[in-house]
Amino acid sequence: GLVKDEARVETRAGIKTLQRCGEGMWQVEMGKASFAPADLPALGFGDGPAIGKELMVGGRAWPVTCVSVGNPHCVTLVPDVAGVDLQKIGPGFEHHMAFPEGVNTEFIQVLGPNRLKMRVWERGSGETLACGTGATAAAIITNYALQHGTTKYRIQVPGGELIVGFTHEAGTQNYTNIRLTGPARRVFSGGFETDNF
Repeated sequence: GLVKDEARVETRAGIKTLQRCGEGMWQVEMGKASFAPADLPALGFGDGPAIGKELMVGGRAWPVTCVSVGNPHCVTLVPDVAGVDLQKIGPGFEHHMAFPEGVNTEFIQVLGPNRLKMRVWERGSGETLACGTGATAAAIITNYALQHGTTKYRIQVPGGELIVGFTHEAGTQNYTNIRLTGPARRVFSGGFETDNF
């Protein structure tokens, strides 16, 4: 009840404005994406962006593409997200020496030309129910890798469904006007004692 139709949230990537777009639904302008390794940062992938590279984690080579959408993301396409042992493999991505500041990792299963299923390992948090910047990274990288004609994706996450739309100049890595839409609902509440402070 504190917010009616608009909210401004300060993040490490700047102030984001959220706008209500239906009952319980909100949309936020995510800015633009950068594939530049220095913006992640990412090391050891050779010259140029980390697009379609291999990363050794847990004794196997994972095909990855990395992008910054205000924070670092490493995305890998898998045939079945349910089959990924995130508790085992997630920390290997998060703390990999290629990412000196850590990285968020999205495991993506393509369900159709504009539908994805995602699980995410967030740096400092582990597996989460949803990740807005992760869904954004997943949509952009899937679009770039598979050259889908769509500029709008529906992404299933354990916490529900997110929608990512963007503007893309064909044949480029230029993704702008990125919009994330999804529900806002309480998933946890807690309290703490102040007597010891």
